[in-house]
Amino acid sequence: MSTCVFIQIRCKPGTTYKVAEEIALREIHSELYSTSGDYDLLMKLYIPEGQDVGYFINDNLLVIEGIERSLTTMTFKVF
Repeated sequence: MSTCVFIQIRCKPGTTYKVAEEIALREIHSELYSTSGDYDLLMKLYIPEGQDVGYFINDNLLVIEGIERSLTTMTFKVF
């Protein structure tokens, strides 16, 4: 079973749309939203079974130019 995580992404000023476009092109997310507040984007992502969460995020997301910071929230149970 895959692991669902939510990732908040802070982008360098002026790069939010470019970062969102790059994420969309990679087709790794379930949902992607622009948000207000401390972070610019909120992404729902399913980590493939058997993959390490940290490695998956580092290798597939955090290498995108323009991402300044991220905050990952792990999920445990769906109600």
